[in-house]
Amino acid sequence: QVQLVESGGGLVQPGGSLRLSCAASGSIYSINYSGWYRQAPGKERELVAGITSGGSTNYADSVKGRFTISRDNVKNTVYLQMNSLKPEDTAVYYCIMRLVSTTTRFEDVYWGQGTQVTVSS
Repeated sequence: QVQLVESGGGLVQPGGSLRLSCAASGSIYSINYSGWYRQAPGKERELVAGITSGGSTNYADSVKGRFTISRDNVKNTVYLQMNSLKPEDTAVYYCIMRLVSTTTRFEDVYWGQGTQVTVSS
């Protein structure tokens, strides 16, 4: 069984910073892709940033230059450093991992439970 646990959300003023973490635990063989999505009230879930096992990254245009995604392969953890936060960044943030478990040996997609980020003065 694989589980993703997120942490790091909260309330921050405009211009502030937050760092989200998502740790995968369980019977993990390999993590091929990690990413962060977000969903604001009344809007569709959108990709914020992603990182491959090789370290290649991609970002939504709205967060380029402000957010940085990184991963710790030893800890099976992906991070999202968010700087210069804006009110429009307010959303529930979800981590996603495409990984292979030792039990199935097939790639499956796993989601975190979501963490609220609120940017407000």
